[in-house]
Amino acid sequence: MGDLYGWLLVLHIASWTSWMAGLFYLPRLYVYHAETAPAGTPASETFKVMEKKLMRLIMTPAMLATWATGLYLAWEGGWFSDGWLHAKLTLVIGMSAFHGFCVRWMKTFAADANEKSGRYFRMMNEVPTVVFLVIVVMAVLKPF
Repeated sequence: MGDLYGWLLVLHIASWTSWMAGLFYLPRLYVYHAETAPAGTPASETFKVMEKKLMRLIMTPAMLATWATGLYLAWEGGWFSDGWLHAKLTLVIGMSAFHGFCVRWMKTFAADANEKSGRYFRMMNEVPTVVFLVIVVMAVLKPF
């Protein structure tokens, strides 16, 4: 495995951390956007720019790097038959779906068509936290 494996593990952890930071922060931006900024106001337009840049410049590249390095590490480690990896991959697929929901919500805000409340986005903000914790357990403890 050697040096390449170690460097790809570093990249995997760094990209996953960046992706998760975005998934923790973007729904919080949606809370503020839904609660304080009527469509077309300067605040609303600022939120749109922030949401778009976070998604396109940080979150999506980090997600893609996480997937690419993670799949390589799993293949190199010979873990595709392990139950913990199946659980982790299922959770990462779920996190990717949540990322997709974030994209949809971003487009809804961009079109000034959001109908969801700040409370809704507060609840959605908790989803990545719970999934994050279970992924860490799977990756570190490899319970099955």
